[in-house]
Amino acid sequence: MTTTVPRAARTASSSVRLARLWGGVVTALTVLLAALWVFPLYWAAITSLKADNDTIANPPTFWPKPFDFSSYTYILQNSPLVRWYANSILTSLAITVLVLLLSLLCAYALSQIDFRGRKWLYVLVLVGFMIPFQASLIPLFILINKMGLVNNFAGLILPQLAAPLAVVIYKQFFDQIPHELGDAARIDGAGEWRVLFSIFLPLNWSITVALAIVTFIAAWNNFLWPFIVLNDPPKLTIPVGITQVQSAYGVAYAKTMATAVTAALPTVIAYLIFQRRVTEGVMATAGLK
Repeated sequence: MTTTVPRAARTASSSVRLARLWGGVVTALTVLLAALWVFPLYWAAITSLKADNDTIANPPTFWPKPFDFSSYTYILQNSPLVRWYANSILTSLAITVLVLLLSLLCAYALSQIDFRGRKWLYVLVLVGFMIPFQASLIPLFILINKMGLVNNFAGLILPQLAAPLAVVIYKQFFDQIPHELGDAARIDGAGEWRVLFSIFLPLNWSITVALAIVTFIAAWNNFLWPFIVLNDPPKLTIPVGITQVQSAYGVAYAKTMATAVTAALPTVIAYLIFQRRVTEGVMATAGLK
């Protein structure tokens, strides 16, 4: 008895030390991976604060000496940056509102209204997951061109309104609401619009906010389709406008990075303010995969 207790104590102490050591290793690896992930963002920020000659110095410098804000002054005075901002805000807000409205109506119909072909229509929505946007790029551009919507905000917005993921997320939440709740409202004389917007939507308000934030950020950062469908510089969105910032002697890395940092600020601020909602939206998205 006198030898068993100390041995058990030594075993427990050894287990605690091993757990602390393993925890330290995991923490160190996490910090290392976080530093590697953050480094490109740090490099973009410090490059935007260097003089153009310093951006191509060999060996590279990891801290601006001195800080040079001329790149930000240049892009504000020599590029339609404010116009690109306005275009991005306008189109991103339009896409967000329309995607949420259309997805909400589609999901409510698929979940709560019994009509012929409902299951096949839902299968068609699910098929939308399997077709990458790049695969439909050429026929989509031909269609938009025949409609006369190239270099037009309508041509930019319309193809981005198909959001099968938002439909599936809404339908999943609507399916969890008992049908008796809607039936009781209909018996009291409420129409489908009243049932949807006064009963079902408030019950799913948190997922609506999360979807709105995720959709806005995705629309703001979208580059491929705006790059193809817009060619008039004053109509460009901010991600495409970044590619237009060049000096007379070639690509100006400091000015390009200054534009990129400026373009990223709204999404960074939005994420910091609505961090919890964004996480909920990403978790809801991941839960369907």
